[in-house]
Amino acid sequence: MVPVGADSVWAEDSGGSGTPLVLLHEGVGDSRMWDPIWTELATAFRTIRYDVRGFGRSPAATEEFSLLLDLLAVLDHFGVRTAHVAGCSMGGTAALEFALAEPRRAESLVLLAPGISGYPQPSEPELEAEFEALGAVGDEDGLADLVVRIWGAAGSSPVVLEQARSAARALRSLDEYMREGQPVFDRLEQVSAPTVLMVGDKDVPGLIASNEAAAERIPGCELIRMPGVDHYPTIREPRLVLDTILRQVTA
Repeated sequence: MVPVGADSVWAEDSGGSGTPLVLLHEGVGDSRMWDPIWTELATAFRTIRYDVRGFGRSPAATEEFSLLLDLLAVLDHFGVRTAHVAGCSMGGTAALEFALAEPRRAESLVLLAPGISGYPQPSEPELEAEFEALGAVGDEDGLADLVVRIWGAAGSSPVVLEQARSAARALRSLDEYMREGQPVFDRLEQVSAPTVLMVGDKDVPGLIASNEAAAERIPGCELIRMPGVDHYPTIREPRLVLDTILRQVTA
């Protein structure tokens, strides 16, 4: 357990003296999303992953927090000065915030269906109302099913559903305590770390559009489209994600 402010987060460090690689999980799952490729990455690099407050094995937040400051706290705890970063969805947002706030510490980025804060997303009042209604009565199963319906277009499975359940358990803590970081969309031209962005064609259309726009703005960004992949890329196409991270970190 790593201290972050008044709270703590569960973290795993493969150890060793290899190149540091940090894995940041999505908001519709937790750090177990990296399980399909963890062993290979931990063998090749010093690999670190952790659960955001309230997700997976991390206790719920009891104070306001930000993704960026918690990331910095984890890196400092493990004595990591610079690192390659792979982030998915919410974790992709944090990866971009890190690369913009600490450009000398970000060696490279692999962004998997990243959330692009500041990109104008269309409002979906019916879905928002459904989330609020289920959250108000604490219906975690209903929330998990809704998460899979929106973000799991490639089909449900026990692994995907458990990831969605982890997100459902974390939503209340996230809504109450997580502070949004500074929007990144209008600053993407300032990203100096070598970047690969991966997005599936079964992801949410607005997310795909934001990712395409982001790839155009990030200098030298490589865009990889993943056929048949939704918002769970490490579950749907683990080999492609693994090979891309290995190539990016060793470039």
